[in-house]
Amino acid sequence: MSAKPPLLRHLDARLPEMLAALRELVECESPSSNQPALRELAILLGGRFSQAGAEIEFTPAADGVDRLLATFAGVDRRLRPALLLGHFDTVWSIGTLSRMPYREDERCAYGPGVYDMKSGIVMIEFALRAIEALRMRPARDVQVLLTPDEEIGSRNSRQLIEARAIDSEYVLVLEPSLGDGVLKTARKGGSQYVVHVSGRAAHAGVEPEKGANAVVELARQVIAIEKLADFDKGTTVSPTVIEGGTVPNVIPESAGVKVDVRASTLLEAERVDRAMRALRPRNPECGISVAGGINRPPMERSSEGVALFERARAIGADLGLELREGFTGGGSDGNFTAAVGAPTLDGLGAIGGGAHSVDEHIVKRSLVERTALLASLLMNL
Repeated sequence: MSAKPPLLRHLDARLPEMLAALRELVECESPSSNQPALRELAILLGGRFSQAGAEIEFTPAADGVDRLLATFAGVDRRLRPALLLGHFDTVWSIGTLSRMPYREDERCAYGPGVYDMKSGIVMIEFALRAIEALRMRPARDVQVLLTPDEEIGSRNSRQLIEARAIDSEYVLVLEPSLGDGVLKTARKGGSQYVVHVSGRAAHAGVEPEKGANAVVELARQVIAIEKLADFDKGTTVSPTVIEGGTVPNVIPESAGVKVDVRASTLLEAERVDRAMRALRPRNPECGISVAGGINRPPMERSSEGVALFERARAIGADLGLELREGFTGGGSDGNFTAAVGAPTLDGLGAIGGGAHSVDEHIVKRSLVERTALLASLLMNL
């Protein structure tokens, strides 16, 4: 039997430390909507990465929460840096730990945000610590950008993410893997819309004909909106949240619907966007307004992204890992970096499942293997 690579041996011995770090991050709850909690975790992460040898920079944003940029020096600082991308917000509200505490069994670790994606942050830290401990040093600087709003669309982080990506040689995204460790070379893009219909109120029993029923008009629009989907091209258009009217005996003067759109190509996202903005009322006495638009452009499978995956597959093979590429309908901040032309490889995080569910978990052993993979990528790409 061949000897285990030094990186794997080193990280095997540090799995308890990695799990302790993971527990610390999970137990620092960080919902996207809670600024004080996010600031607390940002400070904690800044301290951990500083202790690991990084130069720390906090970038303020409109939402009042700093973005964390940690830079690890490479051999030749004239080279364009590598960019590692992650987020420290979760979908879980404060207090979730009381009913869903961090816990471990023989195989897995469980808890809110453990899979999406606090384990990915732990992997980044320990990959860079391993490189230092083994007296290796990457050729180029490694920049780690961690943001607090990915789960709600990255509206206040997008500009910073894109600017860093444009200046980077490649981008590695530590979002969770697909299934049993599949890396992501393509993602659907996402669009969000709010369609509002205005009508005219009237007494529903005495003179309904004097009203303009916003709910009826909205119903017609919802049917038309749903027909914008093209499943053969991977485009979904889903009316999701609907509201309208006030009381049963009044013709509704107002109604609205939220619409979720997912598309595999920018052409499809733009087609649906044009159609949404072209909606017109069937009842001329009603009005329609459409707000929103394309939030994340699709991460389309590209020659640059595939070339990056092929190199990762070869590097992974030296660690005894068999890597495959895949596609997902969900979006990430990797959508932004790929759209500005930066070679991007996503899904490098831990193996597990149950994102955004009470069964959220990671396979503990995957922390070792995937962290070794990340360190090897940084040393060899």
